[in-house]
Amino acid sequence: MTENPSQYVRERATEGRKDLRYPPAPEPLTVPVYDNHAHLEITDGDDPLSLTEQLDRAEAVGILGVVQASGDIESSRWAVDAAASDPRVLAAVAIHPNDAPVYAEAGQLDHAIGVIDELAAHPRARAIGETGLDFFRTGPEGHASQFESFEAHIALAKKHGIAMQIHDRDAHDAVLETLARVGAPEKTVFHCFSGDDEMARVCADAGYHLSFAGNVTFKNAQNLRDALQVTPLDRILVETDAPFLTPVPLRGRPNAPYLVPLTVRFMAAELDLPVDELAAQIAENTLRVYGSFAD
Repeated sequence: MTENPSQYVRERATEGRKDLRYPPAPEPLTVPVYDNHAHLEITDGDDPLSLTEQLDRAEAVGILGVVQASGDIESSRWAVDAAASDPRVLAAVAIHPNDAPVYAEAGQLDHAIGVIDELAAHPRARAIGETGLDFFRTGPEGHASQFESFEAHIALAKKHGIAMQIHDRDAHDAVLETLARVGAPEKTVFHCFSGDDEMARVCADAGYHLSFAGNVTFKNAQNLRDALQVTPLDRILVETDAPFLTPVPLRGRPNAPYLVPLTVRFMAAELDLPVDELAAQIAENTLRVYGSFAD
């Protein structure tokens, strides 16, 4: 498969990297889980891995499947192709909020959303994502197209009866307000949750799922650990956002699904739970949101 990351993920590809080699594999999980969100189309680095190599490494440490997220037309098509080619992958398709203004400026946003609509009909497409709002990388001039795109993606998730993965950066209140105003899809996931315990309570009360990435292990991320503490166990997911957000002690190197055990073990310690108990709950939650990887 060819590499087709969105403009947004291209810009992030080497952000904060100190060592472009993949790190060694951690101890396998006894109870397997799934990576809720990754960008495996990005193959930058000193030792790039193919899709099959990524999935084989993941499976060897107890990661049975990956939800491949998207940000533009090309990466959405890549995700569907990947999911169709390997039963360990499910696809999430969308126009990323930072890419929405780019399509809008070119007069192509409606067309792009139409393509996502077509791709979402594929039986291996189980989520619309990542969509949402990002007021960090996009200034006020792009907010209108982000809202337009977000609301269109919400409608697509409802139309196809599949989950939605939300990207929310510096836009917590606006994202929550939009979901309340428009009506959230039945299965709504905050990918790489970035709020605090107060926001986590609001999300839990609304029935949303919170997905925690490797940054929950970062020293300066106490807000994420506080959020984890108050999130009901049946609403917790885990992800890599690979190749980004590699967990401590490997921060600065490329992330990959086979590193999920590090984050799961950290989360279990924070929650004072046996690792196997948390892993079993995460796996159950993932399959409830996306359905079986085998179907």
